[in-house]
Amino acid sequence: MGEARDQGGASVAPEPARLTSFANGAVALFGTSADPPTMGHRALLLGLRRLYPLVATWASDNPLKQHTAPLELRQRLLAAVVGAIGDPDVRVVQELSSPWAVETLERARQLWPHRPLVFVIGSDLAPQLPRWREARKLLASCRLAIAPRAGWALQPVDLERLRQLGAAVEVLPLRIPASASSALRGPTTAADPAQLPTELWPLLVDHNPYGLLPP
Repeated sequence: MGEARDQGGASVAPEPARLTSFANGAVALFGTSADPPTMGHRALLLGLRRLYPLVATWASDNPLKQHTAPLELRQRLLAAVVGAIGDPDVRVVQELSSPWAVETLERARQLWPHRPLVFVIGSDLAPQLPRWREARKLLASCRLAIAPRAGWALQPVDLERLRQLGAAVEVLPLRIPASASSALRGPTTAADPAQLPTELWPLLVDHNPYGLLPP
């Protein structure tokens, strides 16, 4: 059986690859700065829904980044993407938002005390995670799922560091297309508005800290 491709552009594995996660009711947790959300974010959410029975996402402040838009606007932009997906099992759960992932996991455990938690990151974050606050505690409280992003190859040395910290790592059978929020925060002459989900434009007409123009 060949690969399937969802409407957001992410390649996904054949159907049997998701059976274990569906059978145990796992919750996929995907936080993002959403500054702004891109077609890559959309593709990842769609791909995760193919693999997990529930996908929870939220906008958060990243202590390692300078944000262009305020958190409230970024949350609304992310909610627009989720609304356009139109799946009740892909949800914005903004109460999970925290600058510190370890706090997010504590909140998620309160919301879903009896379900396995899967914390999802892109492959670009794999080298950074060992330096996050209380990384060992974070990794002990969940499974870690890594989504390969085009342009950010996952290195064996990074996987080994995560496992040394106690991570139960799974590399997701997804390939997320190259798309970066930072490219949309740059000069408008360099930004590619096609990387922005079309459902964001109504919000950006009135609130556009990125200076983007519709394609």
